[in-house]
Formats: sequence, structure tokens, C-alpha cells
Amino acid sequence: MRNFTLSDFDFSLPPELVAQHPAPERSASRLLDGTQPAPVDRIFRELPGLLRRGDLLVFNDTKVVKARLFGEKPTGGKLELLVERVLQGHEVVAHMKVSKKPPVGTVLSMHGGFTATLTGRWPHEQGALFRFEFSDEPHALMERHGHVPLPPYITHSDSAEDERRYQTIFAKHPGAVAAPTAALHFDEALLADLEARGIARASVTLHVGAGTFQPVKTENLAEHNMHSEWYEVPAATQEAIARTKASGGRIVAVGTTTVRTLESWARSGVTTGDTNIFITPGFGFKLVDLLVTNFHLPKSTLMMLVSAFAGYEHIMDLYRHAIAHHYRFFSYGDAMLLERTQDSPGSAANPTAKEAPRHAQV
Repeated sequence: MRNFTLSDFDFSLPPELVAQHPAPERSASRLLDGTQPAPVDRIFRELPGLLRRGDLLVFNDTKVVKARLFGEKPTGGKLELLVERVLQGHEVVAHMKVSKKPPVGTVLSMHGGFTATLTGRWPHEQGALFRFEFSDEPHALMERHGHVPLPPYITHSDSAEDERRYQTIFAKHPGAVAAPTAALHFDEALLADLEARGIARASVTLHVGAGTFQPVKTENLAEHNMHSEWYEVPAATQEAIARTKASGGRIVAVGTTTVRTLESWARSGVTTGDTNIFITPGFGFKLVDLLVTNFHLPKSTLMMLVSAFAGYEHIMDLYRHAIAHHYRFFSYGDAMLLERTQDSPGSAANPTAKEAPRHAQV
């Protein structure tokens, strides 16, 4: 098999194709059908007609929290926190953007009138993230005083539109700092159409972290340190997947976060825990048959994932078509439908896939 490097997943994207705002209607986005030998241009609301009775759509029901918080150090220096995870009590784990890092024990004055005390680094003393103790319950504070954590390529400040549209209509479990964007295209009318056609639905939870935007910096993919995210596969979803497989239906993952969740569970047997699974070409998919996904950043781990799923050359052809036909890219952009390539090694071991799921209490 070809030995892929970081440069293989690069492409040139005109800046005007980066969507800064969502489509007026969720299901009015464009859908690039990549399940055919040649790309087919569609509208997202056509998706139910591309699936079959007995298929199972699996969504990520995580809920984006207003995790971006602003404040000052005792010296008056400005800072920004991006809460990545809520721990026990009032403790959180966060990214900190500041000119000079304050020492452990510093009490930060946050906008909204609460405090955040720096208690150390996470997940260890040399960790890239920081632990803070808030003066009140973190979720309540973020809801009152936080800002929607829009991706770095969206250039405007968050607005009421973002609070509504950078969230799926079935978001349930708070904890994500980035939306499972493929699911943003689904509205009530589309869900009703799917149900009428006998296409079932199930949910998993993966709290998407800011690491989803973390660039890969090493040309050798095996040297990349993949970020970790918490996930859960409920018993009802496990049973729905078993029924679907037994009856010959297909598992349709809505978004790369759902793929990471399902394939982590399939490989490890862990239904609740953390995963740092890194899916690159050669990965042996065990569960997912079809994938609904948005378009991803050049050189990103998600470009590697979709290339592993649908074939590298096919993905690059689809991206060239999307750019030539002015599809809208990234979180607020358009989507595509992919089918797992027939030469996927299936349950074969993948030496380039790195995963260490573990039980966690969060």
C-alpha cells in the first residue's frame, strides 16, 4: 500500500469558498453525491432518496456549549479561555490564550463577574491544556457569559444566528466546543421524510474538542499526536446497529465524529470513555458503510479519515469537482455522501491507526 505523507492531503482552496454563514435553510445546502463513478451535484434534501429502507442513520447528539470566555489577569492583561471539558465540581479543562501565562494559583477575573483559579496543567504537568476552578457551576456560567466557539476560519464574532445554527436540531448532551457539522443540514422535514421511507435513526455522543482543528505538523503521519475526545455508545444504539446488520441494512454515519465513535467502540469494545483513534488510509472499517460529511481543511486528520473511507484518489477527485463547481467549504458549508471503498481491508488490523480508548468519569 502507498505510504502517505502529510503533503498528500494538501489542496488549494480559494478563500471565497470558505462559508462564513449557513445556508438560509438547513436542508437547502448542496450535496455532492460521491457514491457514483462520477460526481453528481444534488441538494441535501435529496438524501433520503439516496438511502434504502432498513438503513440506519447514526447521529452525534452532542451539544455545543458557549465555551469561549474572556477575562483579565490581576495585572490587567487580557486573556481568553476555551473550555474543553467540565470535570468534577467546578473544575474545567481549558485552552488559554494570553500574552504571558500566569502562575498556578492565580485568580482570574472573568467577564460576567465570576472568577477562574488556575490550578495546574492537564492531563499532566507538561500538558498543553490548563485546569481551572470556577467560582460557580461551569455550565451555568458558560450559558450566561460565554460565546459560541466558532471555528478559527469563521471571521465574524458570534451572533444570535450562530447560537441557533451552529447547533444541530437534536443536540442533547452539552460538552462540545465544535459542532458535528454534517448534522447541521438536517431539519424536521428531512427527518420526517427519512422516517416515512423506513430509514431508522440512532445516536451516539462524542464531545467534539478544539483538537479537531489542530493542524498536523509532521510529514510522517505516524508521528502525529492525536487529540482525545470523550464518547458514549448507548445500549439502544448498539441494539439498533445489530438489528440493521442482521437484516442487511447499512450503517450511515452522519459526520466524522460519528465514524470515530463507532469505529472506536467496534475496535475496543469500550462503550463509554476517551478515544484518540487516528484513521488514515489502510484503516480497517468494521461498522460504517456510508458517510455524510462536510468538506474538510487541507492537511487535516479529517481529510485522512475520508480518504481512508472512500479512497484517496476518489476523494481528491471529489474535492477538485467541488472547488470547480463552487461548493461552500467547512463548518457552514455544503456536504457530500460517500460509500466505503470496496477494497477496504474490513476487519484487518491497521498498523497506522492509533487508539487508546479508556474508561473515564467526566
